[in-house]
Amino acid sequence: MQPAAHARKRLAPRWTARLALAAGTAAAVVLLLFAGLQSLLLVAVGLAGLVIAAAGVWWALARTGPARALAAVLACAAPVAVVVLYAVAGLLWVALVSLALWVLAVLCGRTSLAADGGPAGAREHAVAAPRRPFLIMNPRSGGGKVGTFHLEEKAKALGAQVAVLDPDHHQDVAALARQAVDEGADLLGVAGGDGTQALVAGVAAERGLPFMVIAAGTRNHFALDLGLDRDDPSLCLDALTDGVELRIDLGRIGNRIFVNNASFGAYATVVQSPAYRDDKARTALQLLPDLLTHHSGPRLTVRAYGTDGEAAIEAPQAVLVSNNPYRTDDPAGLGRRERLDSGVLGVLGIKVDNAAQAAGMLRGSRSPGLASLTARDVVVDADAPSVPVGVDGEALVLPAPVHCRIEPRALRVRVPRHRPGVPRGRPPMNWRRVGRLARTMGRTAVGSPVSPPSD
Repeated sequence: MQPAAHARKRLAPRWTARLALAAGTAAAVVLLLFAGLQSLLLVAVGLAGLVIAAAGVWWALARTGPARALAAVLACAAPVAVVVLYAVAGLLWVALVSLALWVLAVLCGRTSLAADGGPAGAREHAVAAPRRPFLIMNPRSGGGKVGTFHLEEKAKALGAQVAVLDPDHHQDVAALARQAVDEGADLLGVAGGDGTQALVAGVAAERGLPFMVIAAGTRNHFALDLGLDRDDPSLCLDALTDGVELRIDLGRIGNRIFVNNASFGAYATVVQSPAYRDDKARTALQLLPDLLTHHSGPRLTVRAYGTDGEAAIEAPQAVLVSNNPYRTDDPAGLGRRERLDSGVLGVLGIKVDNAAQAAGMLRGSRSPGLASLTARDVVVDADAPSVPVGVDGEALVLPAPVHCRIEPRALRVRVPRHRPGVPRGRPPMNWRRVGRLARTMGRTAVGSPVSPPSD
């Protein structure tokens, strides 16, 4: 990079930080200038509306009958009432302009902080093309993507052996993969859902072979976190001819591998219901009141063991144990993992026992009802002999206690050299760091790069 271009790149975050401070200041000035002392009332009314709406949502989920209907009305009416009060006072435009400026300030602030760099992705290794790749394809996954994108024909043209599952008969995909390895396969791959991916990934890790993901499922969470193209799964086949290899972690729950997560509590119990597949919303609304108020379902205790010792979560309604932590500080990045090789499990526990705690969830990751931990080992116990668990989207029932652990860098994953990649998330907003960044005057002279501010 030329020195001038390098200097401009280093100065850009500082100007973005300055824009953040300017927009934040303007948001406050607009309120004070046009609303005066009423600005405090504007903020208080807005916060009250959010709190009442959050409490209404909780009551709607945790109650049945007329109480649920009234709670739903309250949740919808609260924000409408706030807007009406602002309009009657002639200050609606003030609130909207100030809010827009504040949103701009936060976006610019987080963008400036993100420019200091994020976690590096897994290191890529150049590898030779496989000689005898073996791919398993589920023709029903993703609404028939295997057929739509002609994955079987394209894979065979690239020299792969392909086994297409029979939709009308259950087949043991792990056994198919082991048989293929015994017959000389030097790469295993799957075009299907994350549950099938996990089963074959376990065999690949067990036999020390590279594994290949073809994003032909419905959601393709694993493919997303590997940075693969989910719009055209046929592009994943480029890994057969121009691929690189990553070393990533695997999660293990009991004797089973998971590539994404294992869920416990309310969600895991709801998906066990035979009626869930036919009517997800109705089934969830029927079961959630008793689950959220601890009148049904096992009472859970979670113990997480990491380098910093032991941590516990008592009686959560829902727990998610993930292969590497999910992002919780960026609404646009929820459900994504920036790394798959950090060597730790992510643990998210939700405990909300009343409307006040539900309102506290508005604080996001700082909410007392949300526990976010990292650990190498997690034990989920219950006051019942068995526990419903959702493992990579598949409903299981496992004997308690359930032991989860991380297996660092256990899987060799073959991915295309050229792929979309994993979007970097913005770090949490930190006004102190933004202020220091904005005040830093960088020099553009050659050999005098600007150092980012430290925490």
